[in-house]
Amino acid sequence: MSAAFPPLRDELRGIEPYGAPQLDPALVPVQLNVNENPYGPSPETAADIAHAVGEAATTLNRYPDREFVELRSALAAYLNGSGGSGITPEMVWAANGSNEVMLQLLQAFGGPGRVALSFAPTYSMYPEYARDALTEWHAGRRAEDFSLDLDAARELVLDKRPVVVLLPSPNNPTGTALPPEAVTMLCEAAASYEPGGLVVVDEAYGEFRRAGTPSALELLPQHRNLVVTRTMSKAFALAGARVGYLAADPAVCDAIRVVRLPYHLSAVTQATALAALRHAPELLGRVDDLRVERDATVEWLRREGFEVADSDANFVLFGRFAERHAVWRGLVDRGVLIRETGPDGWLRVSIGTAEEMTAFKDALLETVRQTSEERPA
Repeated sequence: MSAAFPPLRDELRGIEPYGAPQLDPALVPVQLNVNENPYGPSPETAADIAHAVGEAATTLNRYPDREFVELRSALAAYLNGSGGSGITPEMVWAANGSNEVMLQLLQAFGGPGRVALSFAPTYSMYPEYARDALTEWHAGRRAEDFSLDLDAARELVLDKRPVVVLLPSPNNPTGTALPPEAVTMLCEAAASYEPGGLVVVDEAYGEFRRAGTPSALELLPQHRNLVVTRTMSKAFALAGARVGYLAADPAVCDAIRVVRLPYHLSAVTQATALAALRHAPELLGRVDDLRVERDATVEWLRREGFEVADSDANFVLFGRFAERHAVWRGLVDRGVLIRETGPDGWLRVSIGTAEEMTAFKDALLETVRQTSEERPA
């Protein structure tokens, strides 16, 4: 057989699959690389989730509710108490993580001859969603402080005429939040051409934003082409359940229903998410602790001479290093796993428990003292 096997699409040949390193916790006990919430559910919450899943298990011979009406109602109620107002179940969609939500958006609104756009540095999966949906990808550049130059961003949108603009707030990996005027300006720009574009504000880390930083949910009544996505993986400490969702005009949700796979949200997933929402106050109860730990980490890194991006998320981007991989490796050798991501010279650390952050700080200082080449550039 002379042809390459298997017959993979040409543009996928040689590409490594996405994924952060997963190392043995017995060897690297402090794992601060994928922005997880370090505080798991209480025994009482875990028991309620287990009970709900047990009840769902008795129905697994049947397909789940294809429209997950109960879950959409519960998510709408949560969003209305988390920065939104007037959000109805018809305005909510959910899937297996916000990753699948994003992919469904690109499947429904992207495609050959259409453009998706964001502003780098940003979440590395965005161009992969576009690629998988056969959508042309463009990325503008953020300013030196990782904010958006609003005039330049507007001009790029008007020039490229994207059908989907992806705007994480807080941004990953920088932690930078978007001001409301940026969302409004880009929604208006994306509505000014045919066929128009959706502005998707990805608030995966929205619950961690600092006091006074508004949610884009507040702008939903003003912009029909605005979509706000959230996840239960981060603040809800439910990464293992894989539940993401969005709020948007009902017409957007109806369009996604065309491309979703049949019964895409399992009965077990729905039961888990509903039980977690019943315990939202507890699961979100450590968010304030993580905010405090984040701000303390930013202050400490700056005192030690590192450059640090302002963060509204549960992670911090810091640098700059002449050889960041050597620093990352030095931390791993000392039992601490962080993420080698973002612009050259920068590293990202997720915010863990106070004990985990102490271990990170000790390991970082030991590592940068090891050689002069590894000190901040």
